[in-house]
Amino acid sequence: MTTVLIADESVPLVLESGQSFYPVEVVYEAYGHLNEAKSNVILLEHAFSGDAHAAGDEIDPGWWQELIGPGKAFDTDIYYVLCSNVLGGCKGTTGPSSLNPRTKLPYGASFPIITISDMVEVQRRLLDHLKIKVLLAVAGGSMGGMLALQWAAKYPHRLRAVIPIATTLKHSPQQIAFNEVARQAITSDLSWKDGQYEQDKQPERGLALARMIGHITYMSEASMEAKFARKKKTIPLGFGQKFAFEVESYLLYRGESFVKRFDANSYLYLTRAMDEFNLAGDCLFANGPLSDVHFLVISFKSDWLYPSAQSQEIVRRLVSQNVDVTYCEISSTYGHDAFLIETKEQIHLIKHFLEKVARA
Repeated sequence: MTTVLIADESVPLVLESGQSFYPVEVVYEAYGHLNEAKSNVILLEHAFSGDAHAAGDEIDPGWWQELIGPGKAFDTDIYYVLCSNVLGGCKGTTGPSSLNPRTKLPYGASFPIITISDMVEVQRRLLDHLKIKVLLAVAGGSMGGMLALQWAAKYPHRLRAVIPIATTLKHSPQQIAFNEVARQAITSDLSWKDGQYEQDKQPERGLALARMIGHITYMSEASMEAKFARKKKTIPLGFGQKFAFEVESYLLYRGESFVKRFDANSYLYLTRAMDEFNLAGDCLFANGPLSDVHFLVISFKSDWLYPSAQSQEIVRRLVSQNVDVTYCEISSTYGHDAFLIETKEQIHLIKHFLEKVARA
């Protein structure tokens, strides 16, 4: 991973709220080789609990491992693939768990309110630092899809293609509701201490519960039935139980493992940014037409967190403005997690789409 300082006292980051904020560091990883014209760059956007480590090896695989590499969707023999941890995250880029240089303590809840647009602005500064003027494509799923769409809305002249996957132009009340219940789980934990907890004493029970709630929405009824049915296993759960449904122990495992790699305040800030995201109506075209930008929109049939209807609304908005757009709904039983699991069809779609864009 590489760390870059993109905002300091002399050139602060001006947030969408109007607040000037510094210092800001961003962490990124890169795969493949940058060509001389710097015209083969693809920016990958991670989901809200992801990070810059999109690809790796068998020992330390990345979150989109199957799609990145020689001959894969994001072919590293052809493209230079970048992925950065977002502003507000907890994997190297400045976020609530970073030390405030003024107090020498973590920012905690004093970290400024941030938006999806602010995250894109940090990435824009990173590209400027790398002297990359135009992206061949920006791609991502879930929150990553929102970031990809925000790039199109904010800097349409700086990209040739956008691949939003399993995402939306704005959160529905139901999506906001799930996030709020998760946030309440965190803030109701006595260890949260109004966001000013010590890093080794974060609200683990609340954060684990938030992850458990979220993980239910990532799966589908069919995938849960296939994986767990009503099978039970012996496990000490407490409450006098000797047996538990496998789905219960699975969710407990997911929650317990999540607290070891994520920060509770980042969970609050990033989910709030997702809830505030809104490119509905003409907002997607606020900074100019997208007539020169190509879109590949992908959804998954069993995804009830970001249902296909929301992707179809993206397509309708683009078609209404005569934007070149290809849409595919992939048949899958994996629910929202399908964008991380259903790789075969995505590889085929993305590979041929990028070849078309490169020829255009």
